[in-house]
Amino acid sequence: MAKEAELTISDLAERSGMTVRTLRDYNERGLLPPPKMKGRTGFYGPEHLDRIRIVERLVERGITLNGVRGLLEAWDRGQDLADVLGVATADTPLPPQDATPDGLIAAAELADRFAAAPDGLARSVTAGLYEPVDPGTYRVTESALLEVFEQLLDAGVSTDRALDEVEQLRLDCDHIARQFTDIFVRTAVRQFQRSNRAEADAEAFAAQLDSVRARPAAITATVVGRFVERYVGRVVDREFPGMFSPGT
Repeated sequence: MAKEAELTISDLAERSGMTVRTLRDYNERGLLPPPKMKGRTGFYGPEHLDRIRIVERLVERGITLNGVRGLLEAWDRGQDLADVLGVATADTPLPPQDATPDGLIAAAELADRFAAAPDGLARSVTAGLYEPVDPGTYRVTESALLEVFEQLLDAGVSTDRALDEVEQLRLDCDHIARQFTDIFVRTAVRQFQRSNRAEADAEAFAAQLDSVRARPAAITATVVGRFVERYVGRVVDREFPGMFSPGT
């Protein structure tokens, strides 16, 4: 396996779930930092993976690639990405406000919550926890990820480390989703493309489409749950032998 700090563009594509063509386009548009050159080969590292993650989140919010470049250029000049993303500045303060039942929270309050981590507010967006509604308000994006984040904080994990864990969890989930999508493309999509597009073909494709939307969550929950039970059981048996039986 290539070292994380010495990824070729092909390695970077595999690690990020992007295509080489897309990454080359990002390079040409100035969305990624220049690679470190060794001879004629460019090498990439964790900072490039982080940047790709940020670009994807901004694009998901409907920002064009040109707009993303402008945001990133402002960030690289030293402007806080939280400000770039629409958080009120000290010149336009907003009153603190806890999250409401519909998941809304004042930007100033959210900035305070993530102040302990470098670029904490921006990372809360790229990690999928929150997204801006308007310049003064954010809302919860993924309540499940937010619950994990808050549990980590309750366990004494630092904000910075908790964000790292949630960011990685989101990447892992994204990777699984891409795998299911790839299988769907190689099977259902290809079959329908080769079909006569008759009514029966369309019905079969629609059924497969419903399945790929519904089944991954159940499959993943079952398999991940089984692995967690196995690994947690080993840890408990090793650290506290004989004290806790399965299901305790």
